[in-house]
Amino acid sequence: MKVVKMKLADLVKPEKNVRIHTEQQIKEFRRSVEMFGQIRPIVVDEKNIILAGNGLYDTLVAMGMDTADVYRYDNLTENQKKKLMIADNKIFSLGIENLETLNSFLEDLQGDLDIPGFDEEILKQMVSEAEDITSKLSEYGTLDEDEIRSIKEAAEKRDQQMQASQGEQQSEQAPAAVVQQEPAADNEDPTEIRKFVVCPKCGEKIWL
Repeated sequence: MKVVKMKLADLVKPEKNVRIHTEQQIKEFRRSVEMFGQIRPIVVDEKNIILAGNGLYDTLVAMGMDTADVYRYDNLTENQKKKLMIADNKIFSLGIENLETLNSFLEDLQGDLDIPGFDEEILKQMVSEAEDITSKLSEYGTLDEDEIRSIKEAAEKRDQQMQASQGEQQSEQAPAAVVQQEPAADNEDPTEIRKFVVCPKCGEKIWL
């Protein structure tokens, strides 16, 4: 079978499609077509019903294209058509990205990160983080004992300062105990003044 040129107007979208194409995906399809052209054909059956490539078809129509590269099957059963539609959408999603190779390619591009399917700012962040990690890994194992001891002492001092600061805050928040006076009871000497303080924590009177 050969890839042939066909008019988009002659192609027919299926009544049901396994894949739901989002606006973002159509946008990325468009970026890809504008940058590289149509890199994979639309697959149709003998009636020109699209079996694979509905998102690409929608993109080409939205871009005002008249024709597309098409791969046509003439002898598939209905079950085979359904299997093809399912497989085309599922098999690709089973793969995973090789992040090591991806990062290597991104570094080779030297900042030219306008790539369909990716957000350019996210790619820049990935490259930046990769460079930072590489830098830290290169320093691993180069610290001597004095540097390690200095780092530990600084951390301990910082912890002590934090604890002292928390203690001061708690002290400031706790109300001070105030000495108060209460007149003598009926059976006591009326000239005697009873003194007490109120516990700032429990609220109980502490007689002096």
